[in-house]
Amino acid sequence: MATVSVYNMEGSKVGTMELNDSVFGAKINEHLVHMSVVQYLANKRQGTQKAKTRSEVSGGGRKPWRQKGTGHARQGSTRSPQWKGGGVVFAPVPRDYSFKLNKKEKAAAFKAVLTSKVQENKIYVLDELALDSIKTKKMVGVLKGLGVDKAFVVTNGANENVRFSARNIPGVKTGFIAKVNGTDKKTGEEKETISSTLNVYDLLKYGSLVITKAAVELIEEVYA
Repeated sequence: MATVSVYNMEGSKVGTMELNDSVFGAKINEHLVHMSVVQYLANKRQGTQKAKTRSEVSGGGRKPWRQKGTGHARQGSTRSPQWKGGGVVFAPVPRDYSFKLNKKEKAAAFKAVLTSKVQENKIYVLDELALDSIKTKKMVGVLKGLGVDKAFVVTNGANENVRFSARNIPGVKTGFIAKVNGTDKKTGEEKETISSTLNVYDLLKYGSLVITKAAVELIEEVYA
């Protein structure tokens, strides 16, 4: 098992933590990582682009000149694509760009990126990340103590003080993973589910991963 240092909010080492190899020592499949990023970006696309075809452009109902005898090429409408103000050939229309990946593929890509963070020494585990109030200066101090300036900060459970303290720091984004009470769609029974804002794209984009010890333990519980 890989072992990482555990730090406090001042950036001092307070212990170590062993990581589960099934999550943080998984096989790195670059293709699945790539597909996971493509899916994330595709699912964010609005797909609202639109241009008019010749059937949607107003006007052009009358033939501009007779078929023969004018010396011009034959034309049936002033709204044909070759005319100024005419319609667009194969015009784009609103569409859904999203597609799905299998759960096992998404999990494999997620674990591959976590493994790469460990191998590159870009994971920083905090014993806790508790802010009494929304204070950007305090959050900057935590990151400075760890020696990182571009990071994805992950907590166990949604932490509004951390989220709002980090939102104005360039190159920093926050996320969370938590257990919540939900309802089974098939049986209607109450059950405990996982709520998470973690994704492969943010893990790759923001370089270093700053994560609480409790969040690491929950990730291992879910993905092991």
